[in-house]
Amino acid sequence: MALNSNPLTSQPAPALGEALADDQRGAAAAQKPAPAPRRPFGRWFRETGWRHLIGIVMLLFCAFPLAYVLSASLNPGGTLLTANSLFSTFDLGAYFRLFENPSQPYGAWFVNTLVIGLATAFGTVLLGALAAYAFSRMRFTGRRFGLLTLLLVQMFPQLLAFVAIFLLMSAIADIFPALGLNSQLGLIMVYLGGALGVNTYLMYGFFNTVPASIDEAAKIDGAGHARIFFTIILRLVAPILAVVGLLSFLATTNDFVIASVVLSDPDKQTLAVGLYQFVSQETARNWSVFAAGAVLAAIIPVALFLALQRFIVGGLTAGSVK
Repeated sequence: MALNSNPLTSQPAPALGEALADDQRGAAAAQKPAPAPRRPFGRWFRETGWRHLIGIVMLLFCAFPLAYVLSASLNPGGTLLTANSLFSTFDLGAYFRLFENPSQPYGAWFVNTLVIGLATAFGTVLLGALAAYAFSRMRFTGRRFGLLTLLLVQMFPQLLAFVAIFLLMSAIADIFPALGLNSQLGLIMVYLGGALGVNTYLMYGFFNTVPASIDEAAKIDGAGHARIFFTIILRLVAPILAVVGLLSFLATTNDFVIASVVLSDPDKQTLAVGLYQFVSQETARNWSVFAAGAVLAAIIPVALFLALQRFIVGGLTAGSVK
């Protein structure tokens, strides 16, 4: 005798599953929207296509000087007139001649630029962050006046004060030679003195985005200002620290006037000052060597930018609150 004689339960399970799957596929097909009709080229160009065209034009506009400098560095002629035909010749001789003349030590300039730029960037970030934390978290007499003063002082660039800087460094050299003229440490101090204003104001605005409740919670646990700053705040404001450090490094490596006034010994000069020697003499200009030095000098900023890119993007989009 059959144990299961109910006709409703005698249907095989696979057939029922297939029927349910067909119903689900049919419902999904009914809900799937129809593909949008393709826009005509004229309408596409008016709505979004012109943006691509502007982007391509700007890319070519920005890339042409870089390609021209690279082409000039590969030209053995030594002049810019023969470099008008981009990449018509290929010669690496200019790159080797950079390191052949002992009176023009390109390797020393490269190392000096790296040391001065990194030291200035680190000092700018540290001092600017300390000042911004004080202005953002502490309330004291003269706080607003101090912020306004920092901003107003930076309206006058260091370029306008290079004569005063020279006289000041000359006077300091009589007392502290290590901080006077022809001193890399003295040049770093000059850079630090002129880079705190705008950077402090920039960091101050970013520090204000960090909730003060984080500080209050840490104070309840017994943390002081130093511990809160170094272990909590600095981690939350890492994007703005990366931006300020990168901008400070670029400004230091690109500076020519202040560095040429302070540093006179060729072994202590930076790339911006040293490379000028290749084109400063009327009868001994070599633009190929100058362009080769410029190409190698661009490696440092590009590498630093790529290393800090994720912090920079995070600072511009995500903010500081995690």
